[in-house]
Amino acid sequence: MSNPAMDVTVWHGLYLLWLTAGAMDFRLHRASNIESTSGLEESRLHLVQIALLGLATLLWLCFRASHALFLILLALVCLHAITGYWDTRVAYPKRAIRPLEQHVHSILDLAPWIAIGAVYWSMPDTHVETGPALEPAPITLWLFAIVPALLLAVVPALVEFRRCLVCRPH
Repeated sequence: MSNPAMDVTVWHGLYLLWLTAGAMDFRLHRASNIESTSGLEESRLHLVQIALLGLATLLWLCFRASHALFLILLALVCLHAITGYWDTRVAYPKRAIRPLEQHVHSILDLAPWIAIGAVYWSMPDTHVETGPALEPAPITLWLFAIVPALLLAVVPALVEFRRCLVCRPH
């Protein structure tokens, strides 16, 4: 039998692991000197990936779980996966993607799919809705979702983008 308090702890832990992997990925980009290799082209794709999942997170925080919301989130996760592939295609010929970074990417690639699975399993199966219903999450969940994401993903991505912008060839 599942303990709801434990489920929350596990999901919170997985979310923080995902964000920590993102922060580590930006450290690995810095170590591989991204600004002088794949530069702005790759860094832009990182911002697109963050924007896609950021939008998905905001929608999840704003709306009650439903089939319509699930389909929208699924589309965003698919776009994130496509952008991630594009990101690797841009990076690979220009900089080495070392084994540790590849393993970090495994977490970053799987986490959105795990999250969309969690949304699917949280949907009510007895009520059919025609569209998303606005039902904002509690403020504590907003803070837990947004603050670590800003600190561990958004700020490092913007710092990386700035480094790439400064070092771009003129």
